[in-house]
Amino acid sequence: MASEPAVSSVEIVQEVPNSSVEDDTNIDLGEPVKKKIKSEEKRPLQKEEQLEERLNGILCCSVCLDLPTAVVYQCINGHLMCAGCFTHLLADARLKDETATCPNCRCEINKNLCSRNLAVEKAISELPSECQYCLRSLPRNMLERHEKYDCLERLTKCQYQRIGCNWQGTFHKLADHEEECSHPKKTGVEVMKALDEIDRQAGQELKMLRSIFDLLSFEKITYHDLQLKPYRTDDFITRLYYETGRFSALSQQWVIKARVNDDHRNPTLMWERKISYQLILKSKINSTVDVHFVVLKGPFGDAKIKPLIHRFDFSSDKSECPYNFLPLLDSNECNKLLSAKTINFRVIMFQVPK
Repeated sequence: MASEPAVSSVEIVQEVPNSSVEDDTNIDLGEPVKKKIKSEEKRPLQKEEQLEERLNGILCCSVCLDLPTAVVYQCINGHLMCAGCFTHLLADARLKDETATCPNCRCEINKNLCSRNLAVEKAISELPSECQYCLRSLPRNMLERHEKYDCLERLTKCQYQRIGCNWQGTFHKLADHEEECSHPKKTGVEVMKALDEIDRQAGQELKMLRSIFDLLSFEKITYHDLQLKPYRTDDFITRLYYETGRFSALSQQWVIKARVNDDHRNPTLMWERKISYQLILKSKINSTVDVHFVVLKGPFGDAKIKPLIHRFDFSSDKSECPYNFLPLLDSNECNKLLSAKTINFRVIMFQVPK
């Protein structure tokens, strides 16, 4: 009988420390075990959104929802628009004969009411962006130089491309390729084929320069800085046209007219937009007048125009030359012109001597 209580006392001693450990744990945590498990289940498992990602959503263009790359405009209520979308909205309104409005608050927008937001432009330039080649994250104001000069994964061409090598690859492979490139070992006959194509392109540019110098030797030369002002027709679907006032040149009276997308039925539905123009003789003449003319950007214009010389023989029966496309760099330049109240340009005219 005496041995049984001894065994039971040992069992009690072993249970007491276990219970005391659990009590100490609860005291250190300050909360029951069940409550602790419940609170851990409520914690979100997803990664917290980065500050840069939140700023991207705040500073993005309200039209295309992308971060602007350069100039940022804002309406009177502070909504942001990149330069491309801003001019596109103004161009659409000009074509539709409507008032341009902000896509968010519908307030009126134009170049006088809207202003640039320099603080947003600087903030965007400091936001990180990935290099398209090596995926390295860099501030946007450093990205262009990195992709053009510093990135080892940037695309580059062989130095022997001028003699026909079409290799293109990453920059860090360039040295290995040029050591094994077969084009430096080609014969002169094979190299001449590539050089002939280069000479052909250079010949076209040289021909243009020579024609300009030949025109500058003419006796009758004149230039004018003009404005194309918009007007509309009474058609069922209104179309937008432009026209200058009369101006005197080469002892005659002239007018220049222009139209959008070659008189397309609805230019607002077309993403690619072009402006074509024609030179019109308003004076009555007895003999033909052979004229070369070219349209340039001029001191008051803001669009990038590639010079292209045209020629036409004006007579009493043919007083209007065909429409010629205004040689703009791209459709964005066209929107830039359409967004303005008037189109400023310079025309130079040369009369061919008889």
